[in-house]
Amino acid sequence: MKVHLIKEKTINEYVRKHMNLRVAFNNWLNFIKDSDWETINDIKATFNSADVLGKSSDRIVFNIGGNNARIVCSYFFGNKKVHLYINWIGTHAEYTELCDDQLQYTIDKY
Repeated sequence: MKVHLIKEKTINEYVRKHMNLRVAFNNWLNFIKDSDWETINDIKATFNSADVLGKSSDRIVFNIGGNNARIVCSYFFGNKKVHLYINWIGTHAEYTELCDDQLQYTIDKY
């Protein structure tokens, strides 16, 4: 199933503030647009450094730009598309703070 990324605009706004990550986010977006996923294992096969969050959260964390940034997304496998919702984007250090407080399971900034 093709990927329906919800709120690509969010990435564009983040990149405007962090131009050093522009190429990395563009590469990630190109992978997303060309992806055809049926299961969470397909996502992991596309992005082997992605981590599925536990607690049945239906969330996944992607490493961007050699782990300089992270993006937390919720996913839903529909009938014809995989819906990928951007929940949060930030630096690796900012993500570490989310993990310390277990907020990666609940954050819904965008």
